[in-house]
Amino acid sequence: MPASTTKSLRVAVLADSDTRWKWGSLTANRISPVESDIHLDGYLLRGRATPTARQLEEVGVRADSLREVTAVEFLRDMAKEQYDVLVLALVGGAVQAMLHGLARAWDGRTKRPVVVTGYVGVVYEKLADGLLLRHGADLVLANSRQDADRFRAVYEGVGADAGSVTEVALPFLGGTAYPAGGHDPYTVVFAAQPSVPESRKDRTYLLNRLIRHARLHPDREVLLKLRSKPGEHTTHIEELPYQKLVQKADPPANFRLVYGHMGEVLDRTDLLVTISSTAALESLHRRIPTVVLSDLGVREALGNHHFVGSGCLASWDQLDDGYRPVSDVAWVARQGVAADGSYETAFDVARFRISELLEAPGLPALAPYYTPVTAPGYLPGILARHHLGPDGSPLPGAPAADKEPSPVRQIVRRAARGAYRHGVQRVAPVIRRMGEL
Repeated sequence: MPASTTKSLRVAVLADSDTRWKWGSLTANRISPVESDIHLDGYLLRGRATPTARQLEEVGVRADSLREVTAVEFLRDMAKEQYDVLVLALVGGAVQAMLHGLARAWDGRTKRPVVVTGYVGVVYEKLADGLLLRHGADLVLANSRQDADRFRAVYEGVGADAGSVTEVALPFLGGTAYPAGGHDPYTVVFAAQPSVPESRKDRTYLLNRLIRHARLHPDREVLLKLRSKPGEHTTHIEELPYQKLVQKADPPANFRLVYGHMGEVLDRTDLLVTISSTAALESLHRRIPTVVLSDLGVREALGNHHFVGSGCLASWDQLDDGYRPVSDVAWVARQGVAADGSYETAFDVARFRISELLEAPGLPALAPYYTPVTAPGYLPGILARHHLGPDGSPLPGAPAADKEPSPVRQIVRRAARGAYRHGVQRVAPVIRRMGEL
């Protein structure tokens, strides 16, 4: 019997929200060498957006272990554990803090994990800021050809090494292509976003137009796809959930709220409508007719400016009258959507580069662009938010800096964390709204 060519690969993913866990865990599987047998350990960075069990279940990725940690606890684990690949699925500032902390934790080691980071979806704001905060990882993944070009231009423009930029695609694309005959009943799905738009007026307007569309087309099924249930938190704060707004409406029988895996909802979708959700790219990948709404304007604040040239911009008035969008093939090809069937090869370059780095006798120390010399007025504050000093070492009094927390301390922490999340999610929004009266 021939010897097995399967190699065991230990991978760790650190994520700080539900969408970033989804991106990080799926990316870990996509970029791992094909012949690898992956052992995946998940770490959830403690904070206001730490995902719930339901949100984790919805992603559909099974980790071999999964636990919640502070930044210092994570760095302590990384100093002891021997991983092959580490995926940092975090907001930019947290990535930068981890890169400095890891450089300190691995100081003097001849072998260290390959460090990978990137973006959850479309990059339409804070391009330079977010990119420079991610510089220093071995691979900075770009979800499209367009992003890869922009990423390299930013790095080269400040004199930073752009060799880490690696073109891939969004890791959560897939599913069956839209059937030629459509579905019965015809199903319209509005993919809601937690923070876009922000105002009660705009969110109420969108909800009323969706309900109006359901009334005008009683033969259609009209679904409002929600990211989270009441009490859950996501990457962005949602102060005015549609669940509350719909209580004051009187929707018809063919209108429903739905949760769950976006891929399963797209399985029955005939028309996907959104403001600027990454769900639009999932839909375009399947060749489902997709609309990015222009009702509230085409504005950077909404993120729908990214879809200029896509052929997807339209208004509710047009949709009510039966308009069906046709996406621009050239635009779609540059967005990493891979509707042409090339998706299976989209991660080949990343796999090859990781294989090369894993086979190297050793990797150089992590070297982020930001240092106490290049950004003395910026970097210390970023590190301090994660209880790290300018050299990446834990600050005095940092949580779990020197020992494992006792069982009693863990209970106290959980209670305090629950109180904090309640304050962020429930109390603070009320106070802000009162202040606007």
